[in-house]
Amino acid sequence: MLSRRTLTVVHKASSRALSTRASTILQALDIPTSNEIPGVYDGTWKGEGELFESLCPTTGEVLARELQLALEKSKEAYKFIRSVPAPRRGELVRQIREALAAKRDELGALVSLEMGKIRTEGVGEVQEFIDIADYAVGLSRIMNGRVVASERPGHSILEVPNPLGVVAVLSAFNFPVAVYGWNLALSLAAGNATLWKPAPSTPLCSIAVIKIIASVLEKNGIPGAVAGLVTGGKDIGQAVVQSQDVDMVSFTGSEAVGRDVGKVVQSRFGKVLLELGGNNASIVMPDADLSLAVPAVFFGAVGTAGQRCTSTRRLYLHRSIAPTFLSKLQSLYSSLQPGDPLESATLLGPLHNRAAVGIYSNAVDRLRRAGAEILIGGSQYGSEDLKDTLTGGNFVRPTIAVPSKVDVTDAIWREETFAPILTVGVFDELEEAIGWNNGVPQGLSSSLWTKDLRNVGKWIGPAGSDTGIVNVNVGTSGAEIGAAFGGNKSTGWGRESGGDAWKQYVRWSACTINFSDEAPLAQGVNFSTSS
Repeated sequence: MLSRRTLTVVHKASSRALSTRASTILQALDIPTSNEIPGVYDGTWKGEGELFESLCPTTGEVLARELQLALEKSKEAYKFIRSVPAPRRGELVRQIREALAAKRDELGALVSLEMGKIRTEGVGEVQEFIDIADYAVGLSRIMNGRVVASERPGHSILEVPNPLGVVAVLSAFNFPVAVYGWNLALSLAAGNATLWKPAPSTPLCSIAVIKIIASVLEKNGIPGAVAGLVTGGKDIGQAVVQSQDVDMVSFTGSEAVGRDVGKVVQSRFGKVLLELGGNNASIVMPDADLSLAVPAVFFGAVGTAGQRCTSTRRLYLHRSIAPTFLSKLQSLYSSLQPGDPLESATLLGPLHNRAAVGIYSNAVDRLRRAGAEILIGGSQYGSEDLKDTLTGGNFVRPTIAVPSKVDVTDAIWREETFAPILTVGVFDELEEAIGWNNGVPQGLSSSLWTKDLRNVGKWIGPAGSDTGIVNVNVGTSGAEIGAAFGGNKSTGWGRESGGDAWKQYVRWSACTINFSDEAPLAQGVNFSTSS
């Protein structure tokens, strides 16, 4: 039973102590570096059970290990928080925002340490949580229903939002703070209890965040399980998804796992929000400003070592500018040097784990077998390319590949590879490129580079891009929190963050109120025994 299991995070007993870079970051966030760390929070910290290891992707050193646990108190916490007035819940979110801001740089460093993204991106990720908290504070006063005109005299119809219940957030390794933040801020403002099950490989980020949130809840006399945490492996995630006590599951991860999550939650008639794969394309027209487009594609393909859901994976270039564009892009790629993501000069950090390195290598091999030209990259970095402290890390060379043709039914175009591999095709007409953009199962993000307003209208219109994020002269990656974030088709149709995303975290009721002395039926129906 989920309610009986526990989890603990502990530091591996070893003759080698943690490096100063790791221990300094952990201590700044009040995470012990030598003793057991409880990995479950429901108002108190606890844990027992099977051990897991948290590994630093940059150096390979062991950071921590964790036991599995179940969380029992979310339902009770929901019954408490649903009765707290929404503006008061917004005040809690505001205080959480302030507490996060006070530890922004330390949390950002921990994201770099445990996930592997460079420090500026780690800090930027924490800033996303801060930003969505700002948004949710204001939202807490305007999570309104509406009044609908009734056809019956003396009647009004209200559409009323109420808190939903327990929202489980299953987040991925690549954004170990922000994805939870998007969900927690809106869910708490809406009056729900939130149970976080983070990726098994980033437990320290989740523990550090929950410690900060717990301090705010405790100060305000709010049950800790309003923002609960349960860390662990696949079995914990399955138990959370299957639980009838979980009213909504927000899952971020692969298409394959998301398909299973969706089936399970739907089978018990729960609500589900899916944020799945992204096989994102940028299209560059001949009139594009290359001084903007080239750096944007570079960041989109290489940022976070190609491990963003919105990373640029496909690049479609108009034939007239393809050679020039690729020359400029290769020059930027050639300037990259792998490094410690905690150092400010580093632009290329490691892949998250060894499995990701294997995925990268298999994808490159598949491209070569298909006859693609590898313009740059195509292999792991050797020990001679890395500082001594980084030789245990998961560093690969960002790769640009040009297949012999574009065939979106082929796996090299159709399947997402979560690594810094950019596949390039050449087109003659915009309609051809739009067809390629839309021809894959995924539908998260897309980008068109042009100065022609006619191209813009076509791109964002009904015959244009079918993705959830449709950009013009902006890369595929780096969305802001103000608009809803999410994708279509096999990306899952989920929406998080801004816009109307908050409406998924409530239950809606249509309430017809009769304040007259009559009780007429709608549509003029007469069901009376009197003549």
